[in-house]
Amino acid sequence: MKPQTVACCVLMAILLAGRMFATAPVSAREVYLFSYFVGNGEDGLHLAMSEDGLKWTALRTGAPFLQPVVGENKLMRDPCLLLGPDAVFRLVWTTSWSGMTIGYASSTDLLHWSEQKALPVMAHEPTTANCWAPEIIYDDAQKHYLIYWSSTVPGKFPVPDETERKDWDKLPRNHRLYSTTTKDFAAFTPTRVHYEPGINVIDETLVHEGSGWVMFVKNETEIPTAAKNLFIVRAPTPDGPWSAPSQPLPPAGVWVEGPTVIKIGGWWYLYFDKYRDKQYGLIRSKNLIQWEDLSDQLVLPKGIRHGTVLRVPRTVVEALK
Repeated sequence: MKPQTVACCVLMAILLAGRMFATAPVSAREVYLFSYFVGNGEDGLHLAMSEDGLKWTALRTGAPFLQPVVGENKLMRDPCLLLGPDAVFRLVWTTSWSGMTIGYASSTDLLHWSEQKALPVMAHEPTTANCWAPEIIYDDAQKHYLIYWSSTVPGKFPVPDETERKDWDKLPRNHRLYSTTTKDFAAFTPTRVHYEPGINVIDETLVHEGSGWVMFVKNETEIPTAAKNLFIVRAPTPDGPWSAPSQPLPPAGVWVEGPTVIKIGGWWYLYFDKYRDKQYGLIRSKNLIQWEDLSDQLVLPKGIRHGTVLRVPRTVVEALK
């Protein structure tokens, strides 16, 4: 082979290698991470990883990554983890069954964490019964973080029936979605009602889809007939205005909660806790209308409860191992 031909072949190989790297699948550089809690949330944040969104393996053989030290009961339930545009992980969580705070901490590597804070997001409503399942997103259009959660403020919204069931603490639950925003996690906008559908709702999760936003919501209706299902609402922004609710999502007749959703290979994967059955479910859809059940293919760590699925750099997870 002539020297010119060899040089040409080497150059072509280099160009092809560069092109292959530039178009390498996302999965070659990223993996999926599931933040979750076990038990009552006493021991803190747990993490699991997956290559395909179906088979999940607990990291650190199931040991926690962050122990809770703030809030009314110092729990870490419903941990929602976000990787922000600044490459910082932001974590919010439920600190207590009752009270008016949520937990917050940040990390660049999921190993070393900032000081935990109990954010008094409902301090303006001194009768607030609870702050449950906070979640956090980054609104690129507004250049701020949006934190939202569900709370009951007794008497603020009408209940369907005075005989509505009482919870363990004897306070009636009639949740609505509340929110606040921040750019620096030092100053926060005044808390406001974020979503008021006229029914008891909890466990909302938001995703950007197309030119708008989709919110998955749990119908927590107790009276006159318990619903306990998930539905979808849409809006042009993460602040609304919200569409009418969709029909309940499958599975029909099963009580579910704690939804988390991510897009994998053109499919929306929706995970949820079938809490009365003590097992997790998974359905997927390409259009958020027709759904396929993949629950029988889902493998999760034992005891996993309400958390968040997200993509993270593979290097982050390798360091956690």
